[in-house]
Amino acid sequence: MSTIVPGATRLGPSLTGEASESLRFEKWLPTLLSVIAGMVDLISFLSLGIFTAHITGNIVVIGALVVRHGRVNLAQILSIPVFIVAVAATWLLAKASRKQGHSLMRFLLLVQFLLLACVLVFSVLTNPSANPHGLMAGIAAMMAVSAMACQFALLRLTLPVVPSTAVMTGNLTNAVLSLAAGDTGRLKASLHLLIGFFVGCVVAAAAISPLGEWAWLFPAVLAGATVALVK
Repeated sequence: MSTIVPGATRLGPSLTGEASESLRFEKWLPTLLSVIAGMVDLISFLSLGIFTAHITGNIVVIGALVVRHGRVNLAQILSIPVFIVAVAATWLLAKASRKQGHSLMRFLLLVQFLLLACVLVFSVLTNPSANPHGLMAGIAAMMAVSAMACQFALLRLTLPVVPSTAVMTGNLTNAVLSLAAGDTGRLKASLHLLIGFFVGCVVAAAAISPLGEWAWLFPAVLAGATVALVK
């Protein structure tokens, strides 16, 4: 006869299954987000002349152009305050929603998807890449920056131990140090993010020439898939 300890919780098959599914989800989500970040960064760089996931790159470009008296893209300057505001807005949305755990994660993934969907629709309708320094290009770039800011905030709010899915310098450093230390678990995690970002860049590069503005469909669809897969 089995004995039940008072106050103990018995995990049924459905609960243990949900826990297992949760662990699997948290394992592959950062890789998918890194693919999205790679796609967004490459498409925005080639079509709009701005890094939308790698804000540090814009600071470097602005500094170089100022010293060389080149033409600075206004969107590159605006990307920094817009990124800050978007991160703060994501935090406010998360707080106002009063959601936690996977519920909050799904909510913020939905916000990112809607922002990328807006970039897609806006780009197809206005063709901003025709004038990378124009107003339409600036608006499209700021929406993409906001989507990436949401992704950064999403990870910090729901998976704080996960490395960045957009800034690969830290992941490359982790991979090298993990290889030297023989830490295979950490090495695999870093490589997944590096490979994911690179795959995103390659797919976007292959898509942007034949598809033009429709290349934004790829990160938007993948972002929508992450929302659908969250339970």
